[in-house]
Formats: sequence, C-alpha cells, structure tokens
Amino acid sequence: MAVDSFKYLPRIIAAFYQSIEVAPHKSIPWTPLPGPVEDCVFGLVTSAGLYDKQQDPPFDTEREKSEPTWGDPTYRTLPPANRLTDIGVSHLHLNTSDIERDVNIVYPVERMQGLVKSGIIGGLAEENYSFMGFQGFPPDTSSWETEYGPAIARAFLNAGVQCVILTPA
Repeated sequence: MAVDSFKYLPRIIAAFYQSIEVAPHKSIPWTPLPGPVEDCVFGLVTSAGLYDKQQDPPFDTEREKSEPTWGDPTYRTLPPANRLTDIGVSHLHLNTSDIERDVNIVYPVERMQGLVKSGIIGGLAEENYSFMGFQGFPPDTSSWETEYGPAIARAFLNAGVQCVILTPA
C-alpha cells in the first residue's frame, strides 16, 4: 500500500515539498535484535516536543517565531516515573490537542510499562528523551548528528538499553 505523506497538506504546499529532491546522505543503521524481546530493555525517543513542566523549559518556540527557518535542536529528558500530567508539549508544527489529552499517543510510556509488567519486554529505560522535530527549513540536523544524538545514544548504552522506539510526531 502506498503512503501519501502529503495527504493532509494544502495542494500548493504538498506540491512545493514534492518538488524538492532530497537524497539521504547516510544509510539507515538497521541492526538486528540483540536477543529475545522479553530480555531486551527499551528506550523511547519522541520528536513531539515533550518536556517536563516541573523541571525543564519548553522548547524555544519564541525564537522559532522570530526566526521561522530555525528549529530548536536540543532535547529533554523524560523519566517514566513522571506523572503524565507534568508533561507539556512545545511544538509549533502540529496540533497538540490530542497529545495534551493523551501523551501516550507520542510517548507510549504507560503501554511500555504494561509490557514490562506482563513480561513481554525486559524493561524500560529510567530516562527517555524528546526532541522538537521541526529543524528549520531547509532542515539542519547537524546538531542531532554530532552532539545530541550521540549523547542520547551513550546515555541509553550506559543504562543498558538495547532497543529504541522512535515515535515521530
């Protein structure tokens, strides 16, 4: 089945994006599952712009409003022990109302905790992570590639995480 990534965009905007040719500059680093799922520790990463309202500032949407081609490349740490009501959404490029009603749409921490409890997966990282997915136009992901991505990868490896689920927004 073909996926129409532009289905819900106005035709002129969809045509604009479809006219841009973007070649991947790196191959996708697929890796085999390290063992049975019931023995694997999972980590969660979302690009929904989530943050802990009690401990972290939201993503910098004010700068983005004044510089519309810029996107905040930083990340926020989301420990699963957080009360979900303490998680906020800071993203100018998506309708956040459904996420605000049920953060599990983009950060399925309760679902993952249920899988741990039932023995289906081995564990869930104590700290998970959120980015704000919009990285400007044209997108600049260099900070993700050189600084933030490696930092999160090291943190996950140090925590014994073997599998990561990315939930794009």
